[in-house]
Amino acid sequence: MKILLGLSGGVDSAVAAYVLKQQGHEVECAFMRNWDSLTNNDILGNPTIADEVCSQEKDYDDAKAVADRLGLKLHRVDFVKEYWDDVFTVFLEEYRRGRTPNPDILCNQHIKFAAFYDFAKKMGFDWLATGHYARVAHFDDHSELVRAVDTNKDQTYFLCQMPKEALRHTLFPIGEMKKEEVRKIALHLGLDVATKKDSTGICFIGERNFREFLKNYLPAKSGKILDIQTKQVLGQHQGVLYYTIGQRKGLGIGGDLGPWFVVGKDIHKNELYVARKEDNPWLFSDQCTVSKLNWFNDLDLSSPVHVTAKFRYRQSDHPVTIHTREDGLLGVRFDHLVSSVTPGQEAVFYQGDICLGGGVIEEVYLNGKPLDLRITEAMHA
Repeated sequence: MKILLGLSGGVDSAVAAYVLKQQGHEVECAFMRNWDSLTNNDILGNPTIADEVCSQEKDYDDAKAVADRLGLKLHRVDFVKEYWDDVFTVFLEEYRRGRTPNPDILCNQHIKFAAFYDFAKKMGFDWLATGHYARVAHFDDHSELVRAVDTNKDQTYFLCQMPKEALRHTLFPIGEMKKEEVRKIALHLGLDVATKKDSTGICFIGERNFREFLKNYLPAKSGKILDIQTKQVLGQHQGVLYYTIGQRKGLGIGGDLGPWFVVGKDIHKNELYVARKEDNPWLFSDQCTVSKLNWFNDLDLSSPVHVTAKFRYRQSDHPVTIHTREDGLLGVRFDHLVSSVTPGQEAVFYQGDICLGGGVIEEVYLNGKPLDLRITEAMHA
């Protein structure tokens, strides 16, 4: 098979390339350039922060060293415009709405398994491959996305919005491996990336403070932090858009009464609402609605179906019942109360190890009342 592998400059994609070559496939690699630090920050009149924002050039050098070591051709592909239009712009717009988007899911949806997939097809490749920790089962009429063997590293949550067509032509070579095994292989091959630290966070933010980065695009406006129960003003937030439901750190209102957790916000009043203790009732919900659904498997949702769901990465699976509502949204009813389900984030659904797909959380409810309505009623009580 003729395969194009996305080589990121990390150890996982490096070993994925090696595995495919060992299996006898015709393999070439491509490094995706998705963010232009200098150009994008020059828009802000602040090009000096470019080197702080993304280690992209170092990653390319690492990818080139791996390709050379393995004797594989390396392409360099530019998706800066696509990333700006389809990922970063959406990311900012969701934050303006007071929601918490997941740019990694958007990147997989629009860049790695859309723009990159189209590039691979135009270049005459039969298959696409990446170093994600996931598995795929290919059948004659469909393909299934399956959790990785290494459940601690499983990345199916981030792949839930990848196009169905792309899944039909994608391979995940290290999905059957544990992380320790991947690093052991890289060390055996003498690859410099064998001990390279796993990338964390978002490329366009890099090692910089997340809130400080957002201030460049979403100017901060301080406002009140209020105790949802007593309505007492506890302090000042740095910009209500920068906080997410369930957040504990970075509030600046610790003291003897803490810890405090974000339970809601009003972007129009520019107010942030908090409550004490992690088990406070304001963090919990018993159902939600989900939009922008992407299903890998055909499901009959005209009647309720019992599955499990993740509402955040690394979160435990929660048993839920799903069905299609009259308004076209997916209704999700939880078997038990779940904490910190947040609008704008992704709900991803499973049957056992099979990832069925996912969608964006629109509204969160407790006893039939949306969170926003509960907060409004509490603040006017």
